[in-house]
Amino acid sequence: MWKWILAAIIFMPAIEIFGFSYVADQVGGMNTFLLTLLTSAIGVAMMRFEGRKAMEDAKLKANAGMMPGESMAVGLCIFIGGILLIIPGFVTDLIGFTMLFPLTRPLYRFLLIKWMKRNIKNGKITIFKR
Repeated sequence: MWKWILAAIIFMPAIEIFGFSYVADQVGGMNTFLLTLLTSAIGVAMMRFEGRKAMEDAKLKANAGMMPGESMAVGLCIFIGGILLIIPGFVTDLIGFTMLFPLTRPLYRFLLIKWMKRNIKNGKITIFKR
């Protein structure tokens, strides 16, 4: 896992800088800056709207006596997508928008649940019950 984090720390800034320079060459520096601010603002708004819906869904399931596991995974996808939209960069914005968009979010939710199940099975994640 640490090798993936190290690779992301090294390669993501390089990819984002390339993306900024490419977009700035196409539309201009000020428009690139404004586009970055716009995507951050849209990300915050979408994160609040979609996050509120996910929290209400989790609360309804919990009140009905059901486990809100899938709703929690959706909420985590929304949180991560919002953070990616707030971080400046076009690649992170693309990933963030797909995590927040309801039609593409199930792919991330599936991958997240699969990762969690594998780590619970291997003993890397422990769940304590009260």
